[in-house]
Amino acid sequence: MPAVIVPAFIPSPSQGVWHLGPIPLRAYALCILAGIFAGYWLGRKRWVARGGSAEVLLDIIFWAVPFGLVGARIYHVLTDWQRYFGEGSPDDPIDALKIWHGGLGIWGAIAFGAFGAWLACRQKKVPFLAVADAMAPGIALAQVLGRVGNYFNQELFGRPTTHFWGLEIDPGHRPDGYEQFATFHPTFLYEAVWNLAVVALVIVADRRFRLGHGRAFALYVAGYTAGRGWIETLRIDEADHIAGLRLNVWTSIIVFVAAVIYFVISARLRPGQEDITAGPSAGKPSDSAAAEVSAGDTAETDAAEGADTAVDEAAAKPASEGDPSTRDTAKPTVDANAVAAPGDPGALGDATDDGPRD
Repeated sequence: MPAVIVPAFIPSPSQGVWHLGPIPLRAYALCILAGIFAGYWLGRKRWVARGGSAEVLLDIIFWAVPFGLVGARIYHVLTDWQRYFGEGSPDDPIDALKIWHGGLGIWGAIAFGAFGAWLACRQKKVPFLAVADAMAPGIALAQVLGRVGNYFNQELFGRPTTHFWGLEIDPGHRPDGYEQFATFHPTFLYEAVWNLAVVALVIVADRRFRLGHGRAFALYVAGYTAGRGWIETLRIDEADHIAGLRLNVWTSIIVFVAAVIYFVISARLRPGQEDITAGPSAGKPSDSAAAEVSAGDTAETDAAEGADTAVDEAAAKPASEGDPSTRDTAKPTVDANAVAAPGDPGALGDATDDGPRD
């Protein structure tokens, strides 16, 4: 039997770009798109299972995704501005717009994406926190696939390592001072696996405790930042430091604490879940609009019934009561025998015997 040689490391991808004629197909962009579709698919299942409308959620996603992509790039450029605008920067300022080269900050993606979703929810009168809860594990799933794009770009890896799961990095992608090392911690893979665990955590906890009013989203945020904090300490790419810690470590700590506080307070003040089985969330008119329509229908019905009643009453009245012409022509009849004939005292007396005479 021929021996099977198992590599002692994770090999680098042979390429990250394929060309379809003049059109370049970049693995990084394809992974981002796959993550968006997978995240929407999972969020849609959860939203519909709660009674929401899939069409309404899709309209909200059309706002959230562009905002999220723009915010992700803005965060990356702001935190690595020396790379594009600093003196002696390795890249030109125009490279800040080349999103296909990598560089999307998850913090900016979540913040701007949530803002876009909030705007859409206000427009459609849908509870924003219910949408955030439904999409929470889907966002984590999208991050899993997005991290695979970092593998094709040979970026976001950690310190050198000799473990068998070490990631081989081509010499052209090794940072300064690490040229002599060949394998590094695949921190993108660590984060992808961690995010898969976060997906499972949110889904299971939501089924068990019916998390509502933003608590499923807060659980996702807390779970993600807990892992991102320790994974970030392994990375060796350039980053700003504050008090000896990378900026993203501090961000993870602050956001983790905020998410936990919100989770606890929300559970005490607003237990349970929102009802999205009626109104705009379910693709139906709001309660106020339905009440107005109902009131209008009732008024029209009352008016029609009143008109019918008036017609019936008019038809039931005697002609002498309802027709003035009838009252004018109705005169008392006189008995011909009661008229006094000339020379007939008896008849005259009978005719004038109703009262005294002058």
